[in-house]
Amino acid sequence: MAVNTYDSAYELEKAIRNSSEYTELKKLYDAVNNDESAKRMFENFRNIQMQLQEKQMTGQEITQEEVEQAQKTVALVQQHELISKLMEAEQRMSMVIAELNQIIMKPLEELYGNPNQQQ
Repeated sequence: MAVNTYDSAYELEKAIRNSSEYTELKKLYDAVNNDESAKRMFENFRNIQMQLQEKQMTGQEITQEEVEQAQKTVALVQQHELISKLMEAEQRMSMVIAELNQIIMKPLEELYGNPNQQQ
């Protein structure tokens, strides 16, 4: 009996949505979005992050002023308890996704070898 990988992927999606990491992330995300001050601060933080990533991806130089502004924004955001908790939950969810990715990629790594491993 053949396994439909797409069905498995949708089952994995459902498992992620039902995971404690995701439900906590969603709860905190909703809480930040329901607090107008936190929402504005978080959106500003995300916009700065995206602008810097875009510059980096296109090979544009990031100025010292932009780095300092980003550092100040990160420090400010980390002081906001709700946003700080959201960022911690994002980190935990990111770790879960990275671990799942390692599991998913295992057959290809076994087939082609892992370029990160020393021979």
